[in-house]
Amino acid sequence: MKAFKIPEATVQRLSIYSRFLHQLMDEGEDTVSSGQIACGVGVSSAQVRKDLAYFGEFGTRGVGYKVDELYGYLMEILGLDHEWNVIIVGAGKLGSALALYQGFRERGFVVKAILDVADNKIGTKLGQLQVESLAELKNKVRDNDVHVGVVTVPAAEAQKVTDEMVEAGVKAILNFSPRVLKVPNEVVLRNVDLSVNLEVLSFNLVQNK
Repeated sequence: MKAFKIPEATVQRLSIYSRFLHQLMDEGEDTVSSGQIACGVGVSSAQVRKDLAYFGEFGTRGVGYKVDELYGYLMEILGLDHEWNVIIVGAGKLGSALALYQGFRERGFVVKAILDVADNKIGTKLGQLQVESLAELKNKVRDNDVHVGVVTVPAAEAQKVTDEMVEAGVKAILNFSPRVLKVPNEVVLRNVDLSVNLEVLSFNLVQNK
């Protein structure tokens, strides 16, 4: 099945389902129903079944799903059954926080390097990483087999950094800058604009008055 046929909202929900299943595994649960998943993550049981149906038949009617098996399937579908190497460009407050965030490694994303252009940041330590010069981008991508680039630089520099990532061979980019970026069709781009998410919250607050 072609990836583009799967709605992005479904992929996002699969990620949430996998986290809920992991929680159930930690609690020692063996089986779970679509209704329990739905209640746990805040969607309908019909939505859970529809999302899973894109990828085949799971579970047993009247019994439900084996938690560990379904979790394994979802991790494979999401590409989280192996590690992805990550590089961060921008060692400001956000980039530094992301470099130190242990949740990435727990989900299979390993930050291999963090780069910057500021002399006062190059050479500083962030956990086990040392901030290095942006001039090392190509070498770091090649030597560490980097698949994912994270952009946390100011908006004015974001497109330039993105172009350099693409030229270096990065195939997926997570953009935290408030700038709309252009990438080739073969490069996957995701934008994370915190202000947009706050504006969505404010919209919903107004609608719920």
